[in-house]
Amino acid sequence: MRPELLQPLFAETEALKGVGPRIAKALERLKLTRVIDLAFHLPTGRIDRIRANGVSHAMVGQIVIVPVEPFDVREGRGRAPTRIFARDADDNTITLTFFNNPGWAKKQLPIGERRVIVGKLDAYGQELQIVHPEMLEEGVEPPLREPVYPLTEGIANKRMRELVAAALERAPELPEWVEPSLLKGNGWSDWRTSLAKAHSDEDEDIARNRLAYDEIFANQLALLLIRQANRRRKTVPLAGDGRLVDKLSLPFELTAAQQRVIGEITGDMAQDRPMLRLLQGDVGSGKTLVALITMLNAVEAGAQAAMLAPTEILARQHLESLKRQCEAIGVTVAILTGREKGKTRESILMGLADGSIDILVGTHAIFQQKVAYRNLGLIVVDEQHRFGVSQRLLLTEKGRTPPHLLAMTATPIPRTLTLTRFGEMEVSQIDELPPGRQPIETLVVSEEKTTDVIDGLGRHIAAGGQAYWVCPLVEESDGIDAAAAEDRAQILKARFGSDRVGLVHGRMKGEEKDDVMTSFANGELAVLVATTVIEVGVDVPNATLMIIEGAERFGLAQLHQLRGRVGRGESKSRCLLLRGQTLSETARARLALMRETNDGFRIAEEDLRLRGPGEILGTRQSGDQAFRLASADQVRDLAPTAQSDAQLLLERDGGLKGERGQAARISLYLFERDAAVGLLKGG
Repeated sequence: MRPELLQPLFAETEALKGVGPRIAKALERLKLTRVIDLAFHLPTGRIDRIRANGVSHAMVGQIVIVPVEPFDVREGRGRAPTRIFARDADDNTITLTFFNNPGWAKKQLPIGERRVIVGKLDAYGQELQIVHPEMLEEGVEPPLREPVYPLTEGIANKRMRELVAAALERAPELPEWVEPSLLKGNGWSDWRTSLAKAHSDEDEDIARNRLAYDEIFANQLALLLIRQANRRRKTVPLAGDGRLVDKLSLPFELTAAQQRVIGEITGDMAQDRPMLRLLQGDVGSGKTLVALITMLNAVEAGAQAAMLAPTEILARQHLESLKRQCEAIGVTVAILTGREKGKTRESILMGLADGSIDILVGTHAIFQQKVAYRNLGLIVVDEQHRFGVSQRLLLTEKGRTPPHLLAMTATPIPRTLTLTRFGEMEVSQIDELPPGRQPIETLVVSEEKTTDVIDGLGRHIAAGGQAYWVCPLVEESDGIDAAAAEDRAQILKARFGSDRVGLVHGRMKGEEKDDVMTSFANGELAVLVATTVIEVGVDVPNATLMIIEGAERFGLAQLHQLRGRVGRGESKSRCLLLRGQTLSETARARLALMRETNDGFRIAEEDLRLRGPGEILGTRQSGDQAFRLASADQVRDLAPTAQSDAQLLLERDGGLKGERGQAARISLYLFERDAAVGLLKGG
């Protein structure tokens, strides 16, 4: 139950006067479903207007509110505009220009009648003009400074301003959760005053910093509470004896970094509290092998292990990789996704229930209600960035006792994001690549040279090589995504033959994608045209050329992930970044860095700086917990202080029972840290 103070804020938007189903639906498109969402819907800019009796060339470029009296009309013919000539109070002439509907314009501005207009003043030669001015009703005048909000079809800025104002009226006075010295040192007002100022222009930057800090503080407190609760939970320690790991046939020696993180992980698993650990490692650093050894450690101790992947393609890649190692040492591996039906599915469910399946790989299907394990002791979550805090907590509810959890990501995560998104977890890092792994040569090529690139692709194929051609996500639509890939595939099939070029994209059925991927992995296809569905998990050592079309449209981390699909064999690999002819400064910097370095951790830090935390992976993922109020710079600057402040509060008042602790509870509800809210029930 939310604190009573906040109930007015958590009402649906339809509780506001004048918000019916139509407006509510439009607000929903902006993810504004409750009053609190409107209160946190901050402006992205301002419109400044000036009031004047008369205009002058010194005012050109400004939005003016001015009384005028029309004295002449010149109707345009064809596409020519209609011009209404008017005098202001100082007898200056202003041309009021309309590019359509001259009848309406003349009706609104009749000759000889005074009107008050508003619009941007332009110079047309020596003339002063306003194009399509707005006519104001008698006694009605817009504010001289107006906030500009993100909008959607069906809601004008004026209406949004009214809705936000109504939401702010519902904001209550709240007890203070920020440390007094921080309030004073930063010149911050209380929460309610800061919220109002963030929508006005009074100390706006200071107010926004205060709200950003509130959000980050709630985030850190929630994560620390989860970590605190996890340490109080009890589970079965898992300590393997090495009999299965020793039988593994490894293609190379483990790196020192792999050995170090395996020691950290097995040390955690040997404790009687459930492990919560994040494993970071750059592309090709050997995380999957670490995961295998971790899962075998659980099996040696008599438990089952489950490996969760975000996509079916990645799950099946893991299945094939694990089977090659596990079947030879007598460990049973199975897969469960939405595709397993009928008797196959029943057989898998029986194997999990009776313990004859040691390791299960799959998508979220492996944690459906009907899936029961005999003794689930370990969960490995691959590509952890796709899953949020709440999803991680749900996974740890499986099993008779809380299972150990190892989360992995091949997207190196900047320290700030590790702090704010994975703060409830211990962190291990594989910071070296296996010996012999060659850096990938990266070239940036203009799209004007696409024909030359295709010619080079032909030479690569003729020499026995394989290649990826990745097409950009033009818009956030699977249809447009698929269309771009289909068009490119047709061009390449016409050049190299339909039997040599394959295509995978997000709208294909799982079986179709698997068939194409298998053909490519077996060398039957020379070129795989794809969207970003191949961003992770695809491992074809003979594929040594990656071509990324529209590279300026991708985030740095995503480019790095795609580049990591090559360079997996002994041969030299190359990545070509095909760019458009017009580049922003950000895009230019991004591509230059890709050409300069293969260091994923450096790339991740720069990606955070250039794109912000909500876009760190190129497109927002379902588990991506972008802050609503805090910018990338604010997260970077404020997160360490917020973490220290939250830690200090819990050290002094672990149960959050004191005055500031109770206020901090309200901040958790306010910023919807659902995982922590569950921990506070009854407290």
